[in-house]
Amino acid sequence: MKVSELRSLGMKELEAKVKDFKQEHLNLRFRHATAQLDNTASLKNVKKGIARVMTVIQERKSKGQDQ
Repeated sequence: MKVSELRSLGMKELEAKVKDFKQEHLNLRFRHATAQLDNTASLKNVKKGIARVMTVIQERKSKGQDQ
């Protein structure tokens, strides 16, 4: 998901997005540990997604836009 798309979302939607990404990351880690994960790059992509959403949340908190 692009940062421009994330900036158009509300705070509750962003928090839900972080929760979804973290759950997906957990599932991918389990699959990787049991040697069932084919594409290990997906772990990296999910971590970057979490970082993008957290960056947008932090930007809003620093500006005082807790919506």
